[in-house]
Amino acid sequence: MVAASLSTPTAAAGAAPGGWIAALLAEASGGADALAASRERAAQALAQTPLPSRRDEAWRFTDLAPLTALTPTLLSPAAAAQPPVADGSLRLVLDGQSDPLAGITLPAGLEPISGDELDATLGQVLAATGSAALWPVLLNGATARAVLALRVRGTVATTLELVSDAGDGEGILPLRLLLVLEPGASVEVLQVHRSSGANLTSLVLEARLGEGAELRHGLLAPGAETGCLLATVAVEQATGSRYSGVSAHGGWALGRLEPRLVQREGAAHSALKALQLADGRQISDTHSQMVFAGPDGRLEQLHKAVADGQGRSVFNGAVQVPRLAQRTDAAQLSRNLLLSDRARIDTKPELEIVADDVRCAHGATVSRLQQDELFYLQSRGIAADQAARLLLRGFCEEVLQALPAAAVAWQPLVSLLGKEGR
Repeated sequence: MVAASLSTPTAAAGAAPGGWIAALLAEASGGADALAASRERAAQALAQTPLPSRRDEAWRFTDLAPLTALTPTLLSPAAAAQPPVADGSLRLVLDGQSDPLAGITLPAGLEPISGDELDATLGQVLAATGSAALWPVLLNGATARAVLALRVRGTVATTLELVSDAGDGEGILPLRLLLVLEPGASVEVLQVHRSSGANLTSLVLEARLGEGAELRHGLLAPGAETGCLLATVAVEQATGSRYSGVSAHGGWALGRLEPRLVQREGAAHSALKALQLADGRQISDTHSQMVFAGPDGRLEQLHKAVADGQGRSVFNGAVQVPRLAQRTDAAQLSRNLLLSDRARIDTKPELEIVADDVRCAHGATVSRLQQDELFYLQSRGIAADQAARLLLRGFCEEVLQALPAAAVAWQPLVSLLGKEGR
């Protein structure tokens, strides 16, 4: 762990945590939508759950002041400019209120889930992955008024592109998603979440993968210096299924991602690649959890972080291998780039192993740009600033190139790095 001093912005006057939650719940109460009953249950649980603090192990490096400084009201985002839709993609715009499927013809293999089936299915993956009581999940459940719920059958050739833009308005944009992949189903999903103002994007995605199913999932989230992002991705995998999750976020005053996976019977494959960036006084936080509930499971995880200015990067990657999970093969690596003496990186890859026939490894590195690499580039006539940008881009592209091809239109390097990505 490499640490440097870090000061954080204070919450706005009148934004005491208890009052902030009470005001938000009052704003979100009522309504006769499909989520009314679950929203009421989540609101009751949230009202009784204290705001996370540094006394909580999972939040001890994370200051919530940027969050509680936001206006506790629901956001109605305006339409925002978007790049053209990539060939082979279907774009759905999520605003947390209207039906993103209105006027849309879904490709073969995709069908909406609604009614009693939605009531019976929603929340099951959160419970299976131990995510239901997480504070960001309760916050989302207490405010979300709509859910995009889809069933996947067979191989879907079209990339599903889910886009939201909180814009420059003030307030909270809650988004809830549910994907149910039938046995043998396959689909690729790209989520893009943007913000340019003092607001919060709250995202909860549940994905259940049947036997032999495959989900290729990308999340690209460039934010604003006054914006916040809380994202929970819960995945339940059956035997023979494959989940590939690639995420990249940065630019948020507070950005926190929590991928939580469980291989229900083992014998499944999970791959996680992530990139997070923190500059200025930003906080970029990832807490992942992987649970092997059966034998012969596999995990490949690479987490990368860049911290500059007075930014703070936090990573905690927990892998649980109980006695039932014999012959587990898990590899976890945290690689971090520290660009400033005042930035801070806290990284903790974590293995909890009870099974005795496993192959598990983890590691973490924290470094600066390598002087020999800078010297080599400069010796070829490349200016020092340009050489540093090239090395930074190379560090980031290992993850960004693994995003679904549809992400190219959103210019991931430029959206996350600004001029450094050009």
